[in-house]
Amino acid sequence: MPAKAHFFPLGNADTLRLDLADGRKILVDYADMRCADDPADLRCDLPALLHRDLARFDRDYFDAVCITHTDKDHCKGFGQFFWLEHAGIYQGESRIKIRELWVPAAAVTEENLTDDARLVRAEARHRLRAGQGVRIFSRPEHLRKWMEAEGIDFESRKHLIVNAGQLVPGYTKEGPASAEFFVHCPFGWRQDECTVIDRNEHSVAMQVTFREGGNDFYMFLASDVDHEALSAIVQVTRAHRREERLLWDLMKLPHHCSYLSLGPEPGVDETKPDPDVKWLFETQDREGGVIVSPSWPIPVKGSADDKDIQPPHRQAANYHRRIRRDANGGFTVTMEEPSRAKPAPFAYKITALGVALDLAAPMVSATAAAATPRAG
Repeated sequence: MPAKAHFFPLGNADTLRLDLADGRKILVDYADMRCADDPADLRCDLPALLHRDLARFDRDYFDAVCITHTDKDHCKGFGQFFWLEHAGIYQGESRIKIRELWVPAAAVTEENLTDDARLVRAEARHRLRAGQGVRIFSRPEHLRKWMEAEGIDFESRKHLIVNAGQLVPGYTKEGPASAEFFVHCPFGWRQDECTVIDRNEHSVAMQVTFREGGNDFYMFLASDVDHEALSAIVQVTRAHRREERLLWDLMKLPHHCSYLSLGPEPGVDETKPDPDVKWLFETQDREGGVIVSPSWPIPVKGSADDKDIQPPHRQAANYHRRIRRDANGGFTVTMEEPSRAKPAPFAYKITALGVALDLAAPMVSATAAAATPRAG
């Protein structure tokens, strides 16, 4: 069956579900942001939607859950939804199990975490101590020192660590999954330079390559990285002459359409991107490529929301819309689909001709629907 990428309207929050060709399901972030007591809250009922999908396949687990970083908008509700191995209080019949938990190294080493972020850390630490059921992304010196202080043998856990520039074990585009995950970020050396952990900078960023009908198609997952981190990713990748690892047909926009993921200044009507970021968005995209912004609706110029320092930023959206028009692609916002009145989840599927809107899922806007399958 074709792989699919499912997006959920959650305001300025991230959750993405990948259904692979061999039936494996991977959840990238989990943020249950909807206020169930407020009928005016248009964000989706995330736990209900995920439970319903799993029930269709008679399963109570995800093959992998990746928490790209421990900000609230990427892990809210983690302790209510999942079966957590580190404590019996988080286990019960209706909870969803995690076969493999993927987290950045910062999620293990950072102190003073609270709420669901603390539970992500506790679960990752428990699995790391047990030596199974976890993948740690990057190997900074902070992680080695923490493991030594905890009496955890580093050498016997090295196989659980995936560094930038490596593939996540267990997934190949030549095998049943027909997909591979290439890790771009976090960089261990950048974490060692920091006295305080910057979660956005050290969050997980990956390129997913899907193979369908003998052709390869690409998805870029950039979490909440800013323009400096994106620039570093581009520079390191190009220095190693691996530009193909930055190709994309489908882009999950970083940081909810913030101008800071493009450049240091918002601009008046359009954000001017950093040169490396410009290269990523305008050279490495493929014809008809689609950008999805997991965010609130883009504000109207001069409105109160337009003056908010928080994303989404109109100027950044204007840049993305323009370059997508020029490339015959699409730009869509999760909280604007299928209309501002009632956003709905939607999906893109990987076909032998390219990435296309899954018409079996709820319909989305004409902007998104304009993206049609294309040859690789």
